[in-house]
Amino acid sequence: MKTAILALTLSLAWVPVLAQPTHIMVRAQALDAKFIGDHTGGADIILTDVRTGRVVAKGRTAGGTGDTGRIMKAPHSRSGGLSDAQTAGFDAVVDIEGPTLVRAEGVGPLGRLRSVIHVTSTTWVYPGQDILGDGWILTFPGLVVEPKAAQSTDGTVEVSADVTLMCGCPIEPGGIWDAANYSVEASLVQGSKVLATAPLAYAGKTSQFAGRFSAQLPGNYTVRVTAKDRTTINAGTVVYPLTLKP
Repeated sequence: MKTAILALTLSLAWVPVLAQPTHIMVRAQALDAKFIGDHTGGADIILTDVRTGRVVAKGRTAGGTGDTGRIMKAPHSRSGGLSDAQTAGFDAVVDIEGPTLVRAEGVGPLGRLRSVIHVTSTTWVYPGQDILGDGWILTFPGLVVEPKAAQSTDGTVEVSADVTLMCGCPIEPGGIWDAANYSVEASLVQGSKVLATAPLAYAGKTSQFAGRFSAQLPGNYTVRVTAKDRTTINAGTVVYPLTLKP
C-alpha cells in the first residue's frame, strides 16, 4: 500500500503546469496628451519574459486618440477610467505558467518616423489575471516636428514646421495645448558650424510655426528645427537637408 501511495505522489508531482492565456491591454499615451493610435500610425509593442528573454506577444496599438474631455479635462481618480472602447491599444494575449516579470517595449509613433522614440516598462503578470481597462500605459514624452525649408526668390530661406504632440494633438493659441507654451527655433548648420538661428512663430494655422534666415552663400546646409514645451519635458528635434543655389 505504501509503495502505491508513493508512486501516485510521484506521478502527480510530474503533472505539467498548463499555461493560461492572459490578456494584457497595452496602450501608448503621449505625455500631457492623448493616446497614440491610427492618427499617427500607432506604436509597436513587444512583450518579453525578462527571465528567459522569450517574446510572449507583439503587436501595434490601433484605434482613436481617446475622449478629449475625459483625458484632458475631467478629474482623474486612482481607479483610472481614461479610455473607452474606441481608445487605441493593443490587446496582447500571453501564455504563462506562473508569475512572470514582463518587459514592455513601445516604439512610435510609426506614422511620424523622424520623431519615433523607444520607451520601456516592466511589471509582474500572473496567469489568468487579465490586465484590462486602461491597462498597461506606456508614456511617450516628446513632440512631433515636421519641418520644411526653401529658398525664396530674394535669397532668404523660409522655414516652417508642423509641431504636434506624439498623438497628433494640435497646438494653437488658447487651446488645450496652447501655442504660447511652446518654443520653436531653427538653426542653419553647415558641417559642424551653426551659421544662424531664427525663432519660428505661430503662423496662424493650427500647429504651424514659421520664420526665415537671411540670404546665404550657395552650398549644402542642414536646417535643424527644435521644439520645446515650456511646461513639461516634451521636446523634439528634426534635421532637414537644404541646398542653396546661386
